[in-house]
Amino acid sequence: MSNLSAGNLQELQTSKELSHAKTGLIWGVISGATWGLDGVILGMALAMAPFTGGATLYAAPIAGAGLHDGFAGFWLFLYNLFTGRWREYIRTLKTKPGLIVCLGALFGGPIAMSGYLLGINMAGASYALSITAMYPAVGAILAFFILKERIRPRVWLGIFLCVIGAVTVSYVPPEGDFPYFYLGLGLSLLATFGWGAEGVLSAFGMDMVDPAVAIGIREGSSFVVYFVAIIPAVAGMAIFWEAFLANAILYIALAGFLGGLSYLAWYRAINMTGVARAMAFNISYALWAVFFGWLLTGLQITPTLLGGAAIITVGTILVTANPKELLKLRNN
Repeated sequence: MSNLSAGNLQELQTSKELSHAKTGLIWGVISGATWGLDGVILGMALAMAPFTGGATLYAAPIAGAGLHDGFAGFWLFLYNLFTGRWREYIRTLKTKPGLIVCLGALFGGPIAMSGYLLGINMAGASYALSITAMYPAVGAILAFFILKERIRPRVWLGIFLCVIGAVTVSYVPPEGDFPYFYLGLGLSLLATFGWGAEGVLSAFGMDMVDPAVAIGIREGSSFVVYFVAIIPAVAGMAIFWEAFLANAILYIALAGFLGGLSYLAWYRAINMTGVARAMAFNISYALWAVFFGWLLTGLQITPTLLGGAAIITVGTILVTANPKELLKLRNN
């Protein structure tokens, strides 16, 4: 009788672990979907005043990037406030892992987000998001040179597919007025470098700090750098303040909320189903961006855009995980 009870308990535990891992996959999908929608909403905001008209080519997107990270940091602080984590901000900033998170924020914020928003403004959200989905491949290459990590043949194949996908996406520009399309793609590549470097730098810090607090510090640090140094340097402060008097601020506030939610979902997915599977589902944002772009902005889905985004997604999955293991839900 006791053996039967023990067997039932083991079966119940296994069932709970399987359910936990399946829920983690759902959070991974949510992280990808919300980031894809984030980019499309930002693209819509950049098409409104005060980011249009007399705004310079660089000042408007960079002001928008600063506002995005500011709102993301604000929403995350509210989340941490109501979950009792707000005291951890000051304590974490006094530690080495906390400072590493701040350093990673410089690459993921002013470098990556600026390139990302400039890419969205010049090339369109779906195209920029497709290119930036390659960031794990860039991270793998940086880890090879900086951390001396070995790159397996599967990862090299994934990197190669990412390059092929990027070439496919950029082969045919979108319909409409995009005179700086290829410059926008180049700046999107800058974003992949920034996020890849952030991943390498923050790997240690994020492991030692509560993820929700770390993300809040990351977004807050990025906003401070934008507000103090980057936005004034590109003469974007007027646009920054004018945005609060325009409808565009509602879109950016929503995008900041989606960005914060995406990060929270991403780390919850990591906790519940493992890094490899979580990242593989997260980078589906390249395809989500195409879907939301079509749904909300009337994006013309070309074979090169859809095919290139799909190739980049497959390539990035090969970089992050063994496809055979992705759906083998085990205790993580």
